[in-house]
Amino acid sequence: MKTDEFAYMTATELALHIRRRDISPVEAVEAAIARIEARNPSLNALIYLGFDDAREAAKQAERAIMTGSAVGPLQGVPVAIKDLFDFKPGWPSTFGGIRALKNYVTQFYCTFAERIERGGAIIVGKTNSPVMGLRGTCDNYLFGPSRNPFNPAKNTGGSSGGSAAAVADGLLPLAEGTDGGGSIRIPASWCGVCGFKASFGRVPVTMRPNAFGCDTPFLAEGPITRTVEDAALALDVLSGYGAQDPYSIEEKVDFVAATRRSIRGWKIAYSPNFDVFPVDPQVSTVVGKAVRAFVGPYRIGSVAYRAIAVTTNKAPEEAVRGFGQAPTNYAIETGIDKVAAALGLDRLTVRRRNFIGKAEFPYLIPSGTRYDSGDYHTVVDRVLGHVDYTALVAERDRLRTKGLLAGIGPASCLEPGAAIPRSSRSSTRRTTRRPGWSLAELRSTRLGA
Repeated sequence: MKTDEFAYMTATELALHIRRRDISPVEAVEAAIARIEARNPSLNALIYLGFDDAREAAKQAERAIMTGSAVGPLQGVPVAIKDLFDFKPGWPSTFGGIRALKNYVTQFYCTFAERIERGGAIIVGKTNSPVMGLRGTCDNYLFGPSRNPFNPAKNTGGSSGGSAAAVADGLLPLAEGTDGGGSIRIPASWCGVCGFKASFGRVPVTMRPNAFGCDTPFLAEGPITRTVEDAALALDVLSGYGAQDPYSIEEKVDFVAATRRSIRGWKIAYSPNFDVFPVDPQVSTVVGKAVRAFVGPYRIGSVAYRAIAVTTNKAPEEAVRGFGQAPTNYAIETGIDKVAAALGLDRLTVRRRNFIGKAEFPYLIPSGTRYDSGDYHTVVDRVLGHVDYTALVAERDRLRTKGLLAGIGPASCLEPGAAIPRSSRSSTRRTTRRPGWSLAELRSTRLGA
């Protein structure tokens, strides 16, 4: 097999060939090094090359295979880690090209590097990142910008731009990504690869020297690959409880097996923009067509645009790790919009002044209750049903008298029968409600009304 054939071989295929002894880990690593040396100068995807360490690790991996020792799922597969909160003993770490850290060398592992090596993979270098990972493009003062393999005049996106470029150009089949606000998803999109941001706690995150840097539900590590199967294989290696991350999940899932599982009978929720975020029309069109793949052959039914499935036993502000309540929180926000219109205020004023605050939230979702996609308005109604509108009007008037309110609308908004804009969300139930809401209706709304 010619070494240039390795370039776009998936991690799954490469690992299989290595286990069968069709390819040796040494050959796989040397092929990756040769392509990096040829292509990286035009891409600036990798900013640290650990070739000596990689060659030694490849020899050890080869010995393990030849002696029949236990091998990992990624045995001999060359990979890269990101130059951000990602460490390997003896390697430099600049936290995204901070010039003052040019010569800073760590003597400890991050969880990604430790587990990917335990799974048999061989780390050949570190990939570029913007400073502290705080940009949606990949550029920094120390190493400069990374370039998109499809058009070197364009950027890769960020912050995991070096990893995305390396995978897209065939330098490596798998590289590390980290994500807090799109840092896996943005460069994966720009470079046409598969980026997977794992759920909070699925892959333990160990950040040093700040041990509390990843204690929020927004930061995660995950693989950047060229196929979904490779992402699943990487997650099999990376996921699972880690004592250094108290938020990590103890559950162990076979992700590769999950990719081969039938989805017949599943209900799939899809929102093109969460009714909040602007999306380029071309992107909306492409994604809208793509989700139709879940309709037709499986006869599941039409894609549930803006449908919601919520299962919870906690109030929204108590939600574990903060993400499981997104649909319910959206219903609350819709309720706030309706209250704002009823009071003649803008929604920011209502939110800022806590006209609907945490005092109402514990009553919104009773323990053990499940709401399916047809019950969206039931959730909204429950929000509205626990609001004391008499008290709200009195509080509004008090604040207005003191000149402490902004965004007062016309007085007619407070009159019985004044219309309040409906949410654009559709519902498979509750199709007979009148198109407008009045303050009186809001006061009388109760669950199941």
